Amino acid sequence: ARVAYMVGDAGPALVLTTTEHRASVESASGMPVLLLDRLDVTVQSADNPVVALAPDHPAYVIYTSGSTGRPKGVVVAHRNVVRLFDATRKWFGFGPDDVWTLFHSYAFDFSVWELWGALLHGGRLVVVPYEVSRTPGDFLDLLADHGVTVLNQTPSAFYQLAQADADASPPGRELALRLVVFGGEALQPSRLADWYRRHSDDTPTLINMYGITETTVHVTYQPLTRERATAAAASVIGVGIPDLRTYVLGPGLELVAPGVVGELYVAGAGVARGYLGRSGLTAERFVADPYAAEPGTRMYRTGDLVRWNQDGELEFVGRADHQVKIRGFRIEPGEIENVLTDHPDVAEAAVVVREEQSGDARLIAYLVARGALRVGHVREFARGRLPDYMLPAAFVVLDRMPLTANGKLDKAALPEPDFTVPGSARAARTPHEQIVCDLFAQVLGLSRVGVDDDFFDLGGHSLLATRLIGQIRAAFGVELELRALFDGPTPAAVAALLDTAGPARPPLAARERPTALPLSSAQRRLWFLHRMEGPSATYNIPLTLRLSGELDRVALRAALGDVVARHESLRTVFPEADGTSYQHVLDSVGVELPTTDVTETELPEALKSAARYPFDLATETPLRAELFRLDPDRHVLVLVLHHIAGDGWSLGPLASDLTRAYTARVEGRVPEWRALPVQYADYTL
Repeated sequence: ARVAYMVGDAGPALVLTTTEHRASVESASGMPVLLLDRLDVTVQSADNPVVALAPDHPAYVIYTSGSTGRPKGVVVAHRNVVRLFDATRKWFGFGPDDVWTLFHSYAFDFSVWELWGALLHGGRLVVVPYEVSRTPGDFLDLLADHGVTVLNQTPSAFYQLAQADADASPPGRELALRLVVFGGEALQPSRLADWYRRHSDDTPTLINMYGITETTVHVTYQPLTRERATAAAASVIGVGIPDLRTYVLGPGLELVAPGVVGELYVAGAGVARGYLGRSGLTAERFVADPYAAEPGTRMYRTGDLVRWNQDGELEFVGRADHQVKIRGFRIEPGEIENVLTDHPDVAEAAVVVREEQSGDARLIAYLVARGALRVGHVREFARGRLPDYMLPAAFVVLDRMPLTANGKLDKAALPEPDFTVPGSARAARTPHEQIVCDLFAQVLGLSRVGVDDDFFDLGGHSLLATRLIGQIRAAFGVELELRALFDGPTPAAVAALLDTAGPARPPLAARERPTALPLSSAQRRLWFLHRMEGPSATYNIPLTLRLSGELDRVALRAALGDVVARHESLRTVFPEADGTSYQHVLDSVGVELPTTDVTETELPEALKSAARYPFDLATETPLRAELFRLDPDRHVLVLVLHHIAGDGWSLGPLASDLTRAYTARVEGRVPEWRALPVQYADYTL
């Protein structure tokens, strides 16, 4: 139904499709249809019109969700696409040697960047099959096999690719990537720390770009660094593309000060022509620019809340309207609500987003029945009218909608959804079926799942499906394709495939420790750089702690010794034998704590000097401590960890263990440690 509406609304001169999808297209009457799977290339029409194209003619129409229940088509001109790459060329240096992937649906405007990024620069475009795009391990193989150099991903998709990269044997496999461009949804920089740990040479370059369909794909540019990944909490979207103007405005369209949250407006060459056939909505969202040098200039009201940070960059905060983003798709809950209320047995509908403990966001539909309402019928009704990403994960039937004192929907009073669905009463017949039922329940966060319950009806989606396939691999030692879960999404169907599935890749296992411990792949790279450059501070990771109150320096030094004794990686040196480095774990290490008196003015330079200490990895352990005393009750402790022994994530456990040990030493006792988890294989990780 959605496809038929879009074809009818756009009114194309010709529709290209296949026999499989012909019916939905032909329901929009009057549209000539050409079936690509039955195309006779020898037949040509003599009536083909000759049209002289101009830069301001429409290049494409992409439909986004609409609050009125009807998708709205965004009209973007040829000029907009060309200037997007002209304005960003200095940042990327795209050329004919680049290999791109078409990963995203061409109904998602990220595909415009993928398609024309390759074609406008003479590059090669690799079309990613749908099943491969939903199977991170296979996609990782595709990137390696085709030598892909430019990858464009939503953060959600890249997090899964990064996990596949970590699970590969060996991890951190060699790729030809030089650029990874993020877009489509807010990025969590901290979730990139593990990727940086495995790809320590900072190749490929990771770049965060923010944009919307109405402003031609991208608006801002933010190169990412290892430091941002380990420290940044906010989603920094960076600075505007040079031919655009970005305003952060208050409710009266006044400019707001740095640090103050306002709504983002975008003006300049990337702004679309408007919404196809929707002049009223176009006037509402594409408004006059009061700050333009020339009259008659428009700016687009994005509905996104942002603020300028102290570095002059934009930070994404959230939405000003009711739009939400689910796995990169921008959604108007109002459109889903309108579809649901079209069902004859639904009197009212409300759609909200709920965040799960796993970090996943799910759409939940709350319904008030007009008569005898069957949730299964409503689900199928919605499935025929909405794309999969807009289908609610759960449907909750209420006697009435909870309201606030002002008569508005009280979202806080909406009950938690019950993701169980009425399934077959048939019990699991085999141990395999029972285990698969338990794995379904674990991944979906449910207490139980029936043997004939549908994974996707229970709130599952493609990201959770990938997680489930990984759990099945670990439990049964077999390799199932992600496609198998889509074809048979019940525990019974999955269990039936286990006996014929191929063996899984071998898991990591604990082994007897050799005399000479080899270096991990990341450590080998760092050791090579150390030997090539000599002792340096390039890969130092500093942790600075301000300490207020009375300080027991003797107890602090003893606590540092306790922590080093607990963690082998902190008392490991990297000598050579026959031209090859190995890990030598020292039985005991004397920890020094030099103390220096400084003023507050001298402190920044002192901290900088301490953080730049050049380690000699062959003879020195990779942790150094230094204490700066400002006055008797104020100190600053600097711990410098070399990257060969840890990463940004390691600073949390390091600070926690030091706190625990210092507390014990001040109380005159030796710290009692919890057992370390088993995390060692052939060598210390």
